Amino acid sequence: MLQQTQVSTVLTYYERFLQRFPDIKALAAASQDEVMSLWSGLGYYSRARNMHACAKAVVAEHGGNFPRRSELLQTLPGIGRSTAAAIAAFCFGERVAILDGNVKRVLTRFLAFGDDLAVAKNERELWALATELLPHQHIEPYTQGLMDLGATVCLARSPQCLLCPVQTQCAARRAGTQDKFPVKTRKLKRSRRENAWLWLTWGNELWLCQRPDSGVWAGLWSLPEFESPEVLAQAGAGWPGACTALPSFTHVLTHLDWTLHPMRWALPGRATQKQRDAITATLPQGAWFGLDEALAMGLPAPLRKLLQRPAT
Repeated sequence: MLQQTQVSTVLTYYERFLQRFPDIKALAAASQDEVMSLWSGLGYYSRARNMHACAKAVVAEHGGNFPRRSELLQTLPGIGRSTAAAIAAFCFGERVAILDGNVKRVLTRFLAFGDDLAVAKNERELWALATELLPHQHIEPYTQGLMDLGATVCLARSPQCLLCPVQTQCAARRAGTQDKFPVKTRKLKRSRRENAWLWLTWGNELWLCQRPDSGVWAGLWSLPEFESPEVLAQAGAGWPGACTALPSFTHVLTHLDWTLHPMRWALPGRATQKQRDAITATLPQGAWFGLDEALAMGLPAPLRKLLQRPAT
């Protein structure tokens, strides 16, 4: 949960998650919908899917016990080299280097490592240097110290060098070039997207479809999307009931600004089963759910907020 999410946001999620899944076997036995429901709002949903798959693998392949070596940990779903090293170091005392974003910043500044980390061989070289610097004892406090330096002192902007315990040994500090490190030329390009959301209701139920296993909100349940409100209106020509445009909003993701136009289409109670089936046959595969059922499922955070908004 703490990968790419702040501690203050994670705390309440973590407590709820552990109450429901107190051990690895409970998590492995749960359905994906149940896991995603408790994760809804944390973002980066592939983390939840990988964690669920990892729990299943640990139970099925390792008897419910995590491997104790970083090499074996890396074979589990969702666990990369740095995460495997962190688990092995903190849980089992293995002498192995981690290299998350904060640690990369600390080490590249400390060593004045100026090679482009967007190039794989340069990152491998930094891994080797990080391994050389490892102490032969007390690996846990050393690893935690590196992480804390990056999180609280060696900040990306305005590093607090006067508070740093290794300031006199830091090559970038001595040269006054802290802002030059780390070097990574490949930048994430932001994009924009715009869609209409169909909030189709019949009585006390709404139509939800499960999103694909890849892409934004992968695996979550959501509303059918259309290119625009105009396209949605054309698709719904001849449908019974009335359509109401709700306030549009922009959902900001790491790489995407996504503007959504919710359109609530209420089918009348007199609509026949044949009419309803004809409408849903034109939509992505899904099912009708009561509101409480829907809110218990894995939903994108903006959809959960929309469904919980008081009716006007």
